[in-house]
Amino acid sequence: MKPTLLILAAGMGSRYGSLKQMDGLGPSGETIIDYSIYDAIRAGFGKVVFVIRHSFAEEFKEIFAPERFGGKIEVEFVFQELESLPEGYSVPEGRVKPWGTNHAVMMAKGVIKEPFAVINADDFYGKESFQIMANHLRKIAGTRGKYAMVGYHLENTLSEFGTVSRGICVTDVDYNLISVVERTSIQRKEFEICYSEGGKDYPLAADTFVSMNFWGFTPEYFDYSEEMFKQFLDAESTKNNLKAEYFIPYVVDLLIQRGDASLKVLECDAKWFGVTYKEDRPFVVEKLNQLIEKGVYPRDLWVRGE
Repeated sequence: MKPTLLILAAGMGSRYGSLKQMDGLGPSGETIIDYSIYDAIRAGFGKVVFVIRHSFAEEFKEIFAPERFGGKIEVEFVFQELESLPEGYSVPEGRVKPWGTNHAVMMAKGVIKEPFAVINADDFYGKESFQIMANHLRKIAGTRGKYAMVGYHLENTLSEFGTVSRGICVTDVDYNLISVVERTSIQRKEFEICYSEGGKDYPLAADTFVSMNFWGFTPEYFDYSEEMFKQFLDAESTKNNLKAEYFIPYVVDLLIQRGDASLKVLECDAKWFGVTYKEDRPFVVEKLNQLIEKGVYPRDLWVRGE
C-alpha cells in the first residue's frame, strides 16, 4: 500500500500578501507544492490530497489539475471552512479566524484510509525528508499510534523578515517525542532566538528540534482528532478567545501524554526553507536554482521529471 500526502493549502497567505500556494518560484513556473509532489512521487507516495477553501477552489484546481502531474499520482481535493464543525456546534459570534492545522487535517477523513504524511503548502522540505517519511509510513502500515515527524533545528527554520510559529519539541535519547508545544512570534533578536508570549520574550536554544508540520500518521488519527476537537471547542480558553486554533502539536502532545500514541522524530539533513513573507521570495528562488544546478531537480519539473 502506498502512503498518501496531505497538503494543507487552505491558508490565505495574509502575511505573504497573496495566495502563495500558487506563486511560481521555479524557472518554469513551478510552485513549492510542485517540488513537494515531485519529491513525494520519487519517494513512493501514491496519492495527494489538497485541503483548500471554496473561495479559491476554481483557480487552485485549474492549476493543480491531475493532468499537471502526468498520471504519476492520484489527486483529490477536500475543503476547510469555518463552518466545518461537529453536529451541535456553531461558529461563535465574531469568529473569523480559521480553526487551525489539525482542523484542516480532519477534513480529509473521508478520502484517506492508509498511512499518510501531512505538510504545509508553502514549505520546501527537501528530497531526503520525503524518502525518510515514506519509509517510516510503509513500516507502520497496519499499526496504531506509531506516528512520526521530520525534525529540523530551530536556527535553520527562521525568516529574516518577521516572526514564525514552530512546534517546539522535547525528545528522549532515542528521539521519541516527549512533548511538543506550538510557540508563536519566534524570531532572532540580536544574539539569541526568542518567542514572545504575554508581552515577554523567552529564549530558545538554536539546536532545538522543531516541527515544520511534516507529520506521519495512520488513519485512526482522524478519530482521535474528532474526539479532541469537541473538547477543544468546549474549553473555556477557546470560548473566550476568538483566535484560538486547533493545532496538530496540541493533539499529538495530548495523545502522547495519555499513552495512546508514540512519535518518532526523524532526523533529516535536508534544508528547509519557505515563503512566510513576500520578502522571502528571492531567497527561495535562488535556493531552487542552486538545487537545479546541482541536478537535484530538472529545470522543467513536469516535462522532464521522472
